[in-house]
Amino acid sequence: MNLRPLKRFGQNYLTDPNILKKIVAEISPRDGDNLIEIGPGKGALTGKLLENINSFIAIEIDKRVREELSGKFPGLKLISGDFLKIDLQKLYSLKNKKLRVVGNIPYNITSPILFKMIVNNNLIHDSVLMVQHEVAKRIKGKKGTKDYGILSVLLNFFADVRICFKVSPSSFYPKPKVDSAVIHLFFKEIEIMDEMKSLFIQVVKASFGNRRKTLKNSLSNSIFGNINFEDSGIDLTKRAEQLDIEDFLKLSEFLRNYNEK
Repeated sequence: MNLRPLKRFGQNYLTDPNILKKIVAEISPRDGDNLIEIGPGKGALTGKLLENINSFIAIEIDKRVREELSGKFPGLKLISGDFLKIDLQKLYSLKNKKLRVVGNIPYNITSPILFKMIVNNNLIHDSVLMVQHEVAKRIKGKKGTKDYGILSVLLNFFADVRICFKVSPSSFYPKPKVDSAVIHLFFKEIEIMDEMKSLFIQVVKASFGNRRKTLKNSLSNSIFGNINFEDSGIDLTKRAEQLDIEDFLKLSEFLRNYNEK
């Protein structure tokens, strides 16, 4: 398949057989898994996965590769479309089993993909993804550091996060201008109402909206600008990067009670 990677799809094809082998080992696919691959591209990872598992689903937006992928991999159930628009509940219902989401994903939509999984955390068992190394560092960011932000808080609440290994630009065609890393997200069994989940996500995003400013200023410049947080039990003179996950949950609980008044 001699195709030029398309910039608009953020395509960088993974070509290093050793890295592919390590990714498959990290995924450890088994028959019966409800496995979903995002963007199989020319099928480098797809083929390695199918050496270990009879069939799985892949979601591909690039029309140029669909026919060849289907012909080359009879065990592949190919869905044409954009992962961000796919109904994950329907994919879950195919086996009535939690999803395992994997892939060398387009870096230009990494955050939307991660947010989609956070919103659908109850449908996902785990996820093994190739991301920019800088994003991996942000995901593991510790409170009080510059890497600590929206992704750190949300992903570490909803999942146990592991950075598996770093990947150099020479493992791809074309070579990206950044280092990459493979991450493994193990989604937790969290009982949280949809309303609280939505508020928690909104609060975290709003709090980091102006990360150099105090929490009071950030929240007043957000969708919560008309709400007085003085009685929330949180020190509003702090900046968002100084708060624990529990502090954001406390703010969310305050909002839920405020809305019920």
